[in-house]
Amino acid sequence: MYVMAVSTVSDNDKFWGSLKMAHGQMPKRAKWILAVASTDGTKAVNVIAHDSIDSVKSFFEEPATTDTIYQCGSMTKAWTALAFMQLVDEGKVGLDEPVQTYLPGFKVADPEVSTKVTPRHLLNHTNGIEEDFGDPGEGDDVYERMVENIRSAPQVHPLGYTHAYSAALGYAILARIMEVIDGKRWDDSMKDRLFDPLGLTSTSSWREQVDQDRAATGYLIQSLEEGPIVSPVAYLPRAYGPGGNISSTPREVLTMAHVFLNRGKAPNGRRIVSAEAIREMMESRVPIPDPYLLGSEWALGLTVYHWHGEIVYAHDGSTVGQQARLRILPDSNLAITMLANGGPRDSFYRKVFNAILTELGAVTIPDLPKPDPTLKLDLSKYEGAYERLGARYEVEAEGGKLSLTFVLNPMHARVLGKPEHTEYELLPIEETHFLMPSEDPLEDTQTVAIYDFKNGAAQYLHTNARGIPRASN
Repeated sequence: MYVMAVSTVSDNDKFWGSLKMAHGQMPKRAKWILAVASTDGTKAVNVIAHDSIDSVKSFFEEPATTDTIYQCGSMTKAWTALAFMQLVDEGKVGLDEPVQTYLPGFKVADPEVSTKVTPRHLLNHTNGIEEDFGDPGEGDDVYERMVENIRSAPQVHPLGYTHAYSAALGYAILARIMEVIDGKRWDDSMKDRLFDPLGLTSTSSWREQVDQDRAATGYLIQSLEEGPIVSPVAYLPRAYGPGGNISSTPREVLTMAHVFLNRGKAPNGRRIVSAEAIREMMESRVPIPDPYLLGSEWALGLTVYHWHGEIVYAHDGSTVGQQARLRILPDSNLAITMLANGGPRDSFYRKVFNAILTELGAVTIPDLPKPDPTLKLDLSKYEGAYERLGARYEVEAEGGKLSLTFVLNPMHARVLGKPEHTEYELLPIEETHFLMPSEDPLEDTQTVAIYDFKNGAAQYLHTNARGIPRASN
């Protein structure tokens, strides 16, 4: 069993009722426990299991509350971007100035990228630099070493050509810019620029700072029969810090979200960034090639969804055994976060959030599109291998159908308890977009884009925000 905390800025009786509605929608065979607490701490913490609703204390010595500490994973990028925008407000950084303006020794394999890549390219994941930073260690100089280690890093795509998510490197470069300008470690800059002004006492950027007495333990579910097991990887390496290592509580994540809802001001009245900085973060966007699962556009530190005509800002995150989701709905003056020490499936997140949103009278999450069986595609245009460091996808056509094989790194396969090769059927939605249903009961349907046709062949595959170029061989 593992614990999930769900919180929302709008705290009322509808919130509690909506989670009871979700009770009836939970997987019948899964060993889930959902611990829920209101944002002001006034309501009792309860468990919603697939067969009952009881007091959480009958299962755990310490209940999961809005003050339980979870790993935020890539949601960290929203925090880092917010702090970086303070430098923009102060006139110390320009979003469209070359990185070399602030890091004169910055260099990658492509000379043009070396001189032209900007903070905006890093914030919106259009820089295209491969995450080939080696092992920079766990010391205080980790981000300096990462910048030094990428002098021969190749391009996944030309600068600004398309979107391809950078899990660690892009935001590590931003962190190094912060370190040089502030004259202190990125961890200290985050505390001084963001955590302390927001009044956060449980949020930290480094595992050594986490209050272990309130920290959730991560779990993996490798099979329904085995149930959850403790994650073999307690924390991500420090290299992922600016892009994935913040730990926080549901209450404090929503404090950060308040800054976006209130044009740069914290709940305590402190101005964190200017209203213009918030506008820039939200409105400077690039399209995501695969627009269905993780948003249709990427802004500066935020993803952008369009839910039935309403714009929703977001960022998800995961570590090996913990998950985080944040949705900010400015038109409804609402933010919802879900932090979990396990892997809540996409379908579960949709059911819980939609239950809450419905009860609050807010817009709900659209369903994934249906496949179009009438489409007549030249399947040969998609066939081939798509590969970058740590990721390989093989697309094949047989019997008038397309399939995709995901080739997982052997070490990652061992850690996650997954096979090295997993095959999916691709069901076309339109010419460049496909549904990718899974036969694994622990996986939900995913989506993939295969696009940018040249000389009769697609040049890129894009799924789970990752952009993967066609392999040269």
